[in-house]
Amino acid sequence: MSQSEYETIAIYSRKSKFTGKGESIENQIELCRQYIDSHFNEKSAENALVYEDEGFSGGNLERPRFRKMMADARQKKFTVIVVYRLDRISRNIGDFAKLIEELADLNISFVSIKEQFDTSSPMGRAMMYIASVFSQLERETIAERIRDNMHELAKTGRWLGGTTPTGYESEAVTKVTLEGKVKKACKLTVVPEEAKLVKLIFDKFIETNSLTKTDAFLLQNGYLTKNGIRFSRFSIKGILTNPVYMIADKDALRYLSENDADLFSEESEFDGVHGIMAYNRTIQKAGKANQSRPINEWIVSVGAHEGLIPGKQWVKAQKLLGQNGSKGYRKPKSNMALLSGLLFCGNCGDYMRPKLTKRLNKDGKQVFTYLCQTKERGHLQCCDGKNVNGNQLDKAVIEEIKKLSEDKSEFIRQLEESKKLIVGNHAEHSDDIGRLKQSLEENEKEIKNLVSSLGKASGSAAEDYIVRQINELHIKNDTIKCRIEELNQITESRVLSEIEFDILTRMLASFKNIFDEMTVEQKRAALRAFIKKIVWDGENVRLYLFGSDLDETYFPELPQYGVSKLDVS
Repeated sequence: MSQSEYETIAIYSRKSKFTGKGESIENQIELCRQYIDSHFNEKSAENALVYEDEGFSGGNLERPRFRKMMADARQKKFTVIVVYRLDRISRNIGDFAKLIEELADLNISFVSIKEQFDTSSPMGRAMMYIASVFSQLERETIAERIRDNMHELAKTGRWLGGTTPTGYESEAVTKVTLEGKVKKACKLTVVPEEAKLVKLIFDKFIETNSLTKTDAFLLQNGYLTKNGIRFSRFSIKGILTNPVYMIADKDALRYLSENDADLFSEESEFDGVHGIMAYNRTIQKAGKANQSRPINEWIVSVGAHEGLIPGKQWVKAQKLLGQNGSKGYRKPKSNMALLSGLLFCGNCGDYMRPKLTKRLNKDGKQVFTYLCQTKERGHLQCCDGKNVNGNQLDKAVIEEIKKLSEDKSEFIRQLEESKKLIVGNHAEHSDDIGRLKQSLEENEKEIKNLVSSLGKASGSAAEDYIVRQINELHIKNDTIKCRIEELNQITESRVLSEIEFDILTRMLASFKNIFDEMTVEQKRAALRAFIKKIVWDGENVRLYLFGSDLDETYFPELPQYGVSKLDVS
C-alpha cells in the first residue's frame, strides 16, 4: 500500500506532570493507534505522526510539540488529528474554538476518542463545542478550589515552601492532630545577618528615596544577595515590596484594611511582633514573568514568623515607590549610539551603555560616551574601566565594516569555512538522527507486539516479564528521543546557516553604498547582522563577527583607528 492509499493521521498526547497517575503518554498514543486501526486502516495507524507534550498544562496552547503539530498542519502534512480525550488539547474554550476554526479552514478533521466526537460531521462539531464548555467549567472550578485552599492556608499563616526571602530560612514543624495524625508544615525563622541587611535596605531607601542610590550603596560596600551575587534594582525592589517583612501592627492592619485585602486574622492577632503572610500575590503564567496582583486580591494573615520592618516604615516605602513610579522619569539615552547591546567592558564583562554629554564635536553633533554599567552603579569602586568616546568608536567600527565590502575576501573566507563546518555537521548529524529514528521505530513496533501479547498473557507468569520488557523499551525510547532532540538543537544552533550566509554576503556587497543613507534604527540592525560582540579594554577594541568562533577575532585589535588620539575622558 503506497502512501497515497492511506491517510496520514496525527496523534497528539499531553500530560500535565511526570507522574504515574492518569493515562500515561504511551497509553494515550496506543489507544489512539488502536482507534485509527479500527476506523481507518492499519497502515495509517502504523505511520501516524506522533506529537507528545509531557509536563505541560492544558491551560494554554504554549507547548513545543503542539506548536510543531500546528506548523505541520499548516503545511498539510496530515488530514486528521486524533486525541485520547478532549482536554488533552485544551481546557480553555477560547483557545479550543480558535483551534477548531483553524482546522476547519485547513480541512483537517479532529477526533476525540473518549467523548467520541468527530468534527468531520456537523453534529460532531456542535458537540465538540459543548464539551469544551464543560472543560473550561472544570478548569474554573479547579481555580476556585485552589483559592479556597489558599483561604484555608491563610488561616494557618504558614510558609508554603519555595525560595525563602532574604532574612529568613524555612524550618519544618510538626504537630499531632486530635485524630492522632502527624501533620508537617513549614515556618520562617529569622537569619540574623540577613535580617540586618533587609533592615539596612529599607533604611537606606527611605533615607535616599532612590532605588539607584540604594543600589550604589550596596554595590560600593560589597553587599551580596543570599545567593552570593550583586544586588540589582530589581532584587532591591523585590525586598521592599514583599509584605513578609512587615510587622503585623496597627499601621499594617490599617493599610491592609484600607486597600481591601482579604484578611484572615482577627484584629487582636496584629500583635506588633509577628510578620505578614500574603497569598495570591502574583499572576503566574508559563513562559512569562510573574505579574503582581493588586492588594485587594491578596489573601492575608498574620504569619507564625517574626516581622522585621514596622508597618509604618513598610507602608512609607510603598508610597515612595509609588511616587517614583508615577514620575515616569527615565534617564535620557543617546539616540545616536549604534553599539548599545553589542559593547562590553573588557575589565568586568558588563554592558557599556551610552551617556550624553553637553559638549558638541567639530561636526556639531552632541558628544556621547560609552561607560560600563557596573562602573556607573558602583561609582568607580567596583570597576575602573575607561570610558570611550562613542562618536569615534561608532565611526571606527562602521569604517571597518565598510572595508570588508571593499576587500571582503578574508571575511568571506571565514564564512566559507563556517559554512563547510555546518554542511559537514548537518550530514553527520542527519545520518545519526536517521539511525536513531530507525531504532525508535523498531522499538515502537516491538512495544506494540508486546502490548498485543499482554492481553493473552494476563494472569500468567509471563505477564510480569512482558511488562518489564515494555518498560525497558520505553526507557530506551526516552533516551533515544533525548539524543535526537540534542542533535536537532545542535544542528539548528550552528553559527551560520546557508541562508544566513547568502544574506550576509549580499548585504556586505551593498553595505558601503547604502549605510550612510540608513536611519539610526536601520544602521543598528545592519551592524547587528555582522557583529556578534565588541569588547573595549580601555586601549583596544575587539570585534567578534558572525561566522567565526567567539574565542577568535577577525580583527585581533584596532590600534590604528586613532586610539592614541581617542578622547576617553
